[in-house]
Amino acid sequence: VSCDNQALGMTHQSPTLSEAQKRELHETALRIVSPGKGILAADESVGSMAKRLAQVGVENTEENRRQYRQILFSADDRINGCIGGVIFFHETLYQHTDNGIAFVKMIRDRGIMVGIKVDKGVVPLAGTCGETTTQGLDGLSERCAQYKKDGAVFAKWRCVLKISDTNPSKLAITENANVLARYSSICQQHGIVPIIEPEILPDGDHDLKRSQYITEKVLTAVYKAMSDHHVYLEGTILKPNMVTSGHSCPTKYSPEEVAMATVTALRRTVPPAVTGVAFLSGGQSEEEASVHLNAINNCPLAKPWILTFSFGRALQASALRAWRGHKENEKAATEQFIKRAEANSLACQGKYPGGENYGEAGQRSYGSSHAY
Repeated sequence: VSCDNQALGMTHQSPTLSEAQKRELHETALRIVSPGKGILAADESVGSMAKRLAQVGVENTEENRRQYRQILFSADDRINGCIGGVIFFHETLYQHTDNGIAFVKMIRDRGIMVGIKVDKGVVPLAGTCGETTTQGLDGLSERCAQYKKDGAVFAKWRCVLKISDTNPSKLAITENANVLARYSSICQQHGIVPIIEPEILPDGDHDLKRSQYITEKVLTAVYKAMSDHHVYLEGTILKPNMVTSGHSCPTKYSPEEVAMATVTALRRTVPPAVTGVAFLSGGQSEEEASVHLNAINNCPLAKPWILTFSFGRALQASALRAWRGHKENEKAATEQFIKRAEANSLACQGKYPGGENYGEAGQRSYGSSHAY
């Protein structure tokens, strides 16, 4: 197709992907979030791992990180129906089990898709009040080509936005939406499904309404940018925050209120073409994350996407506590991980009976949607 007449009509577009490329991307996305399955985010950077390991008194060495990842990856076949994809960190993609089996092979052999974190972390946006963008576009095309050869079929890129009286600014929203779209387009050229993560942090005292309003503004900008960059939506997965109030908000909201606000925000902003929405857990406890995911799936509004999980801490916290760096605790730690994987598998089908502290199912009520 000649590109000379590009300038004449805004709407003229050279084909970015062949039909075969589109089919491959869509099928991969569907496999990652097939019914009852979600994503294990095991892609914590070396810095994040330092914090996690410090909590249980374990030194942050490459070997300890390998041992810890091995605990998760060596779960038995019970997780095959719960986990559709695992997001790796670069280092982990090239590590092996104690008996020399590559982690990638171990995961792929059980029919679970391998993903890779490709962003290079957040950097300050000058002239803003503590806001950030995410770096890592340089060389991304070459890295994607290599990762694809090494077994990865999906990727993740995280952007971070904050809520305050002045944030997020229009600049931060636009810049982060653009960088997510550019990343998505590069991934798709290499046959890699992009997971799009615009995380709005739960820090602050904002209420549920403000969180919902900001989530809607951010997702609207993200999908406008996806359209501008010709991203094939059926070959993507969204990884958003659930709509919750800020950590220091005095009002406590029920799982049903969180669910209604979350689903309403998505319905207003996310095209039905998007294959799946895999929520991040964002500082929620394991139990809270599962209860909220369950309520979201039981929300009485039409939901055109698969709504599931892409949890890091909310799948790993009790496993980490059980392990504490001791060889003899490895089996117990793996059991804890399996228990959470099974709980979230039920939650993404709306079948999780839920924790003791969440009141009786009979008392649960969903407000009318016009209130949101």
